Amino acid sequence: MSDYVIRSGDRAAFLAGLRELVDFLTANPAVVVPRHASVIVLVDASDSAARRHGVELVAAPLGVPAEDIGRGYLDARRDFGPISYGVAGIPPEERQ
Repeated sequence: MSDYVIRSGDRAAFLAGLRELVDFLTANPAVVVPRHASVIVLVDASDSAARRHGVELVAAPLGVPAEDIGRGYLDARRDFGPISYGVAGIPPEERQ
C-alpha cells in the first residue's frame, strides 16, 4: 500500500459531467462563464516524500513537473486555454 492517497473520482462520471456542462453552456449562451477555471486532484500524505511521489504520479501523464510552492505544498498544472487541470499536495496540518 502506498504512503499517499490520491483523491480521485469516477472517471466516466466526470467526463460525462464535463460533456453535459459543455452542452448546457452551448445551448444557453446567456449563461455567464468564468474567465478562468481550475480542476484539481488532491494528494494526501503525511510525509513530504510520499506527497511528492503522489503529485509526480499524477503530473507525469500531464507532461508537467511537480513544483514545491513552499510550506509543504506541491503543485503541478497544465492549462487548456483558460482551464487549468492540476494536482496539489497539501500538508497534513492544512487538511480538514
